[in-house]
Amino acid sequence: MTKSSVKPAEGKLGILVVGNGAVATTFMTGVLMTRKGLAKPIGSMTQYDKIRVGKGADKKYLKYNEIVPIAKLDDIVFGCWDVYPANAYQSAIYAEVLKEKDIEPVREELEAIKPMPAAFDKNYAKRLDGDNVKPCKTRWEMVEALREDIRRFKAEKGCSRIVVLWAASTEIYVPVDEKVHYSLSALEAAMKADDREHVAPSMCYAYAALTEGAPFIMGAPNTTVDIPAMWELAEKTQMPIAGKDFKTGQTLVKSGFSPMIGTRCLGLSGWFSTNILGNRDGLVLDEPANFRTKEVSKLSTLETILKPDVQPDLYGHGNDEDTQYYHKVRINYYPPRNDNKEGWDNIDIFGWMGYPMQIKINFLCRDSILAAPLCLDLCLLSDLAARAGRYGTQRFLSFFLKSPMHDYTQGEEAVNHLYQQYTMLKNAIREMGGYEADEEID
Repeated sequence: MTKSSVKPAEGKLGILVVGNGAVATTFMTGVLMTRKGLAKPIGSMTQYDKIRVGKGADKKYLKYNEIVPIAKLDDIVFGCWDVYPANAYQSAIYAEVLKEKDIEPVREELEAIKPMPAAFDKNYAKRLDGDNVKPCKTRWEMVEALREDIRRFKAEKGCSRIVVLWAASTEIYVPVDEKVHYSLSALEAAMKADDREHVAPSMCYAYAALTEGAPFIMGAPNTTVDIPAMWELAEKTQMPIAGKDFKTGQTLVKSGFSPMIGTRCLGLSGWFSTNILGNRDGLVLDEPANFRTKEVSKLSTLETILKPDVQPDLYGHGNDEDTQYYHKVRINYYPPRNDNKEGWDNIDIFGWMGYPMQIKINFLCRDSILAAPLCLDLCLLSDLAARAGRYGTQRFLSFFLKSPMHDYTQGEEAVNHLYQQYTMLKNAIREMGGYEADEEID
């Protein structure tokens, strides 16, 4: 083992969350409650997981903070942006994810978290109607205003480091356009020309964060940092980026369950997934243009795990062209269920001599309860990566994300297989801790 070269986690870590809704307030409340010893951060890898380092007689199982210097929960300071002016306490109550008894003990701290006006364009989320919005005339003005917010927050709260996390709604689908999104200079020109079609508000947040020396994490399926222009900016600023879309319910099931079918060499003729949820996320996704963004992210998981070209007998049948199993994803807005979403999966498989079988999975999950620990881990690990001098796309964080970023311009394929993703995560922690990355990803 060599000694870890990661800079220590000294001083306060500011976590600026875009969005102050169910996910953000559940995340903040949980961290504040855990700090008081009134809750446990269950589901968080950085707080619970143990990784083997060394082999043979040198083998040890250590928590992440025993291998690498991870920021303490006590050092976190929260801030946010939102189109609605309600503070984090009011939003947490309104979201109805957590019981009042689990919010009240940290009421004062939550009330102090008041959202800064959001950089917002109603065309990107037509179902949202808040008035806590910056009066920016152009996309470049948005960038400048957000940079000023980050600098002011850092100074006022005495933070030594900042991480920016997107936990806001899914924007309408922005197809990657080579003329605008393939170089930083072209993207900057588009921002200055106020090209609202190709430059989403989320891109302004990412640009502002990276330019201010803050890692940026995309927790929705937005195109945002998943473009060569942003990779170029991340290289230039030497900042980590990660995305996209928190892997909470159905895709978590898919990325963990489909390897079972593949490992056992069973065939797949179709996988139908449908969801019902009633929170603000569901409301926004009820708009077809916003659902399209989510659909692209949810559909990509299976195809990189169960590959028709590698095993044509097992996965080469099912749809009209008879080249691949049939894969369909649906999300239905259903207000009575609020944040307690439900995912149904119907999986049509076949076995020996082609005989058909079925698997049904019904996951009655809580969206924000599953997302909150991901928010914590992504923020702490992005901060760690920045202190370790790792910049650009952090592929080791794909474990937490539905549609992991990858360099599609070079034909690279995302790793969606949960256990391969976990190996990447463990190896990265080992390397940053000065140990050997000693597991194969195969």
